[in-house]
Amino acid sequence: MNVVTPDWVKDAIFYQIFPDRFARDPDDDSAGAAGGGVQFQAWGSPPTSHSFQGGNLAGIAQRFDYLAELGVNAIYLNPIFASAANHRYIAHDYYQVDPLLGGNTGFARFLDAAHARGIRVVLDGVFNHCSRGLFQFHHLLEVGAESPYVDWFHVNEWPLNAYTPGERPNYSAWWDIASLPKFNTDNPAVREFLWDVGTYWLEQGIDGWRLDVPNEIDDDEFWREFRRRCKAVNPEAYIVAELWKPAQRWLKGDQFDAQMNYLFTRAVLGFLVGRDLDQTQTRTMGYGQIPRLDGPGFNRELDHIINKLYHPEIAFAQLTMLGSHDTPRVMTLANDDPQTVALAFLCQMTAPGAPNIYYGDEIGLNGRSDPYCRKAFPWHEPESWNHDLLAEVRRLAALRRRLVALRRGEFRPLHATSRLAVYERRLGDERVVVAVNAARRPASFQLPDDFGAALGEETVGAALGRPLRGGETINMPPRSGRVWSSAAL
Repeated sequence: MNVVTPDWVKDAIFYQIFPDRFARDPDDDSAGAAGGGVQFQAWGSPPTSHSFQGGNLAGIAQRFDYLAELGVNAIYLNPIFASAANHRYIAHDYYQVDPLLGGNTGFARFLDAAHARGIRVVLDGVFNHCSRGLFQFHHLLEVGAESPYVDWFHVNEWPLNAYTPGERPNYSAWWDIASLPKFNTDNPAVREFLWDVGTYWLEQGIDGWRLDVPNEIDDDEFWREFRRRCKAVNPEAYIVAELWKPAQRWLKGDQFDAQMNYLFTRAVLGFLVGRDLDQTQTRTMGYGQIPRLDGPGFNRELDHIINKLYHPEIAFAQLTMLGSHDTPRVMTLANDDPQTVALAFLCQMTAPGAPNIYYGDEIGLNGRSDPYCRKAFPWHEPESWNHDLLAEVRRLAALRRRLVALRRGEFRPLHATSRLAVYERRLGDERVVVAVNAARRPASFQLPDDFGAALGEETVGAALGRPLRGGETINMPPRSGRVWSSAAL
């Protein structure tokens, strides 16, 4: 099979935004669609499962300069469609942007402004389940078994038990949560409805879809048709799936372009945090038990994820993660150690795939699992930011933009001992060597002899280093990372 993924993704640096918590423009006139008179929790208040802090699309647009300085050229938005949940994973209407975010008018302005800045926008598609407020499900609630939409869902008995606290619903719902009724995707009308949503928003100009729990629509042909229709609208549309485990079934080039690369995240955490990782925060969610990795194990795992699992086009389209709205913050898992997080960003920015920065990770936001990983971005408290980490992330993103080998070059492990891992990215004559010492003691290794010419050097947490030559022995300080390139830095 000829595997083709969107070429632009190789050069993308994504920024993932949870819309209610990133930025609020209180003067956004499109928010008038909300009807006025709305009340939000104070910005920066401790997050809860049901509270709204009022972030909106106009607020995001006001921060485009910040994102550009960070090196971002693509945004992944958590769901934005009309919903009664702050996370909006339960859609009332798939064709209407939530009025609290600015409505369809506000989204059109946001999308135009993003594209004018060269920023692509990928939306979150939740097609396995919906809200009790979706018209077709509400019809069942009102009418019962005689509703024309009775076959849109999986109903076990009547009347529907959709709002009794503490009782399981008597219809299929995601994780038996009553507010998340599951679509019957065997119904041709439902399939057409969901495929139409996919193409409708591409026709409005979005650049792709992140698909929520797509494996729970256990139907390869459904997703093949979804891909065919989306690519017919925009051949360069990015289709990335939330798949936490190896996903060869779906990543052959006929369904999804990539997955959220939590496999990479697990490897980074296992290597950089290792025995100090609080597994009580990982066992109960998608990460599961994360094995501790030494340097050789880390290189082997990266080699497996990047070079063995999938076609190279898929590997270079992966969405490379350090965390998301579904995970504890990377700073928290790193035991609030900024140097560990800086090294994680080094790995992310030098690995194949499109880096995805979860909003606030670059300034050191911490937080355990939902809702604490979804706190408001502290624009009002810049003194709380880790400005050194922010500068480091900006520098690493700029390095990735400068060196095409970091975006498009093949990956090859070079050397590893104990807690040291060294790997290479190569594209034609351009070569980049990356070394990471995860230990709390110095380590050393020898640069490859065949580098020949002098190499530029970047050091995590320091300015441009002196040029070195191939074959030279390198001494690595504790908890440090370095990058050398055959191209001028």
